[in-house]
Amino acid sequence: MSDKTTPPRGLSRPGKWARGAAGVAVLFLASEALGRAGIVDRSFLPPASSVTARAIELFGDSDFLSNVRVTLTAWALGLAIAVAIAVPLGLLLGSVPAVNTAVRAIVEFLRPIPSVALIPLAGLILGSGLNMEVPLIVYACCWPILFNTMYGLHDVDPLAKETLRSFGFNRLQVLIRVSLRSAAPFIATGVRLSASVALILAVGTEILSGFGDGLGMFIAQAGTVPEGTRDVLAGTVWAGCIGLIIDTVLVQAENRAFRWHLAQRSGAS
Repeated sequence: MSDKTTPPRGLSRPGKWARGAAGVAVLFLASEALGRAGIVDRSFLPPASSVTARAIELFGDSDFLSNVRVTLTAWALGLAIAVAIAVPLGLLLGSVPAVNTAVRAIVEFLRPIPSVALIPLAGLILGSGLNMEVPLIVYACCWPILFNTMYGLHDVDPLAKETLRSFGFNRLQVLIRVSLRSAAPFIATGVRLSASVALILAVGTEILSGFGDGLGMFIAQAGTVPEGTRDVLAGTVWAGCIGLIIDTVLVQAENRAFRWHLAQRSGAS
């Protein structure tokens, strides 16, 4: 009788989708029941069917879609700039210990400062709209990408680097040919995490700033109107759906681009 045991198999993709759909259905039915039964005042928690109908209705509202476009523009610009800054900086700090040591104290001082705490200052200095949102998004998104890039460099096989050096490649060539390729899956994970942070910050900045345009501004304005809870929740549903779509697209792209990394991890386990 063999002592080897078959490792447990994970859920298939349809199984994962089924579980996710079941969770959403339970939440939907619970919200619907609370709203219909009068346990919670409808002005505070409208039935889920009413919120869903309003969210679908907003799809045909050009003013609302313009607000969504403003938020997505800030999200895309902030994330792109963060990648352009954080990846080279992470490669520098991760590959040159002297530079890492020199700036480590500054990095550790700045990293814990929440971006939302900077909104009043950014509003005074930068004004409203993209001028304020994009720098705050860049600030918040740089950290996950920066540190994932550095962690990825620590995971590089030293033998591969030494092999290239023995063939006469310089440090920059080794960094590009070996280190960057090995760190790419970690960088992609940092980008995916930052994509969620960017969307949260874009919407949150619009809500807290109190002026300008965007999905967050739509939610904030709806909250000041009597019986506006349905619009607040419908806008929140839109924000959640956009975040889910972004994350799903990035996960699928990551899995396709780095199948070799997944195979390595499966082989190692």
